[in-house]
Amino acid sequence: MSNKKLLLKTTNSFLVYAVMVLLIAAPVFYYICQWLYVYETDEVLLFHKGAFIKESHKNYSAADIAAWNKYNPNISIGPDMGLNNDSIVGEMLLEAVANDKEPFRILYAPIDINGKRYTYVEKRNLVEMEGMVFSIAAMFLIIIIILLTGIIWISKKTASKIWKPFYNTLNQIENFEIDKNNPLSFIPTGIDEFERLNKSLERLIEKNTAIYKSQREFIENAAHELQTPIALFQTKLDTLQQLDLDKEQSLLVGSLNKDVYRLNRLNKNLLLLSKIDNEIYVEQDSFVLNKYIEKHLDFFTEQAKSRNLKINIDFKENLIVKGNSTLTEVLINNLFLNAIRHNIKDGLINIILENNTLKFTNTGSEIPLTEQNIFNRFSKVNPSSQGNGLGLAIIKKICNISHWNIRYIFNNNLHIFEITF
Repeated sequence: MSNKKLLLKTTNSFLVYAVMVLLIAAPVFYYICQWLYVYETDEVLLFHKGAFIKESHKNYSAADIAAWNKYNPNISIGPDMGLNNDSIVGEMLLEAVANDKEPFRILYAPIDINGKRYTYVEKRNLVEMEGMVFSIAAMFLIIIIILLTGIIWISKKTASKIWKPFYNTLNQIENFEIDKNNPLSFIPTGIDEFERLNKSLERLIEKNTAIYKSQREFIENAAHELQTPIALFQTKLDTLQQLDLDKEQSLLVGSLNKDVYRLNRLNKNLLLLSKIDNEIYVEQDSFVLNKYIEKHLDFFTEQAKSRNLKINIDFKENLIVKGNSTLTEVLINNLFLNAIRHNIKDGLINIILENNTLKFTNTGSEIPLTEQNIFNRFSKVNPSSQGNGLGLAIIKKICNISHWNIRYIFNNNLHIFEITF
């Protein structure tokens, strides 16, 4: 599901609310106007009747009434209809001019003229009212639309300006790398919440950067300091091996020798990671990757013989890549070592170059590796493995700084590490 921007989401909520209010308010406004006009029309009818009585037509004769009816088409004095109170009704009557039925409000009221009861009848056409109400409603709708459009436009403009520092902060956080010396510089916002957010982020990043630098310096210093005692230890072990040792002593010295070898390799890997983190290997040039693989092929073929592993080479192209040559050699060596170390006896290793991609495929465990952890430092699939858990981490680090893409695939019981250049 795609995510929506905060500004768009708030604007959409406001727009939906405004449209709902408009849809409800427009018909309500129309009917209120219509009711008010009908009410005012009824008031006018009653006012006319009151004026008729007040101005007195109380002494009208039958001839006067006939003359009145002749010259007042909308008001007529008719015979008594037995009404005791005024009555106003709405009816559809034929309009002579329009030759069509139109809505009217009609007042029926009892009046006395010369002591005789008559019925006062006055009618008022509502067609003009409907046109006027429709015009008012349309005007109201236009005004509301203009108002809403202006409010939405202004809110978007002001909101984008208000939220600009937030997006600036977000962009800097997204591009921040703790191992790079690119300090963050948040722009002043003048908004309390954003200022608090920026200060919290600055403190958090400053604290984590200090911890990261301290850990990196510790690893680097420890690795450097360990080189001398490891070298001395190795020399003394070599001296011991020259002595006349019995079988048990010889086995013990051999075991110590293997442990020192692993310790020395771990130390070198830690130094390598430290140098990569410190951007020691920044030089880049173009080279043919095939030659780097062929350069180490004989050595690793000998290594594979101890487990009777078969190495197949399938170069479909001469792949020219751009990167650091030293790190590329380390990458190739670690891929070879990983394919050999985690293989099975009488297993297979395939090295394929095609479509700007290098693939190392090997047999091994029938269970796929955990993709989330395999490139983590000191992550080991098999705890009893002779490796130190840094090989794949170094491969991943080299790919990251070289802007290459690496992924792990498990297919047909084959473990595949694929690097796209």
